[in-house]
Amino acid sequence: MKTVLSRLVAAAICLLAFAAFSMAADAPDGAALYKSKCAMCHGADGKGFAAVKTPDFTDPKVQASLTDKQIADTIKNGKPNTMMMPFGNQLKDDEIQALVKQIRSFKKE
Repeated sequence: MKTVLSRLVAAAICLLAFAAFSMAADAPDGAALYKSKCAMCHGADGKGFAAVKTPDFTDPKVQASLTDKQIADTIKNGKPNTMMMPFGNQLKDDEIQALVKQIRSFKKE
């Protein structure tokens, strides 16, 4: 009886570990998405370009002025009267969230 129970517990642990690994493996790569979708206007280092009036994501004041929701909404819907086009039809919600995390990673303390 103990052998059967320990085998069931071991199998359950293996299934949970596999599920967790599968979910992590499917997570979008925010750095790769940023490089392919954002860097041309916002700079590879997140500092933006004054000529096209893109924000400096390394500036703590810029970071503090934006909520994650505002960043996600701007990625999804674009920003009127600017060059920022909407990406909601090109990116899934989890990809947008990965970009939000990537943008937050530029913040300098």
